[in-house]
Amino acid sequence: MFLSALAACLGVFLIGGIGLALALLVQSLFGLDRVGMFDTGFAGGIATGLQLSAMNFFLFLITVPAAWIALGLSIGRMPHRGIAARRPYLRWAAILGPILVGGTTCFFGMSVAGLATGAGALLSGASGGALSGIGCGFLFYMIVGPDEQLRDVDISVF
Repeated sequence: MFLSALAACLGVFLIGGIGLALALLVQSLFGLDRVGMFDTGFAGGIATGLQLSAMNFFLFLITVPAAWIALGLSIGRMPHRGIAARRPYLRWAAILGPILVGGTTCFFGMSVAGLATGAGALLSGASGGALSGIGCGFLFYMIVGPDEQLRDVDISVF
């Protein structure tokens, strides 16, 4: 669980950083006005969401335990329930990623610069959270191997 949560936070960090670098590259190539963090408007919200996502790993003392708890209460309980298929793990991780990342970026975007900025931050944060969540769910499934656990019954005493 801890390794999956750490990988999810690292994934959000990398997706946010790469997305921010690509956004700055496109702005520079096409001569667009630079859009910064907490600028008003939808584009400012996208920049805000990408920058907050890029800072995710630096706040690991908060983000890793939050992801750990969320994953532990969702996909961490699935092997005990006898769920062995890969799809539910990926689906729930892909749902939790946008909720955690998109909700946080939307909150900060709306609280500082308004509704349009919050909507842009929600879009970029939820996109990065979904991609990272899918990777995290796949990693958890590969580590735990619930199909192997449910198929392999051990009745030995020692």
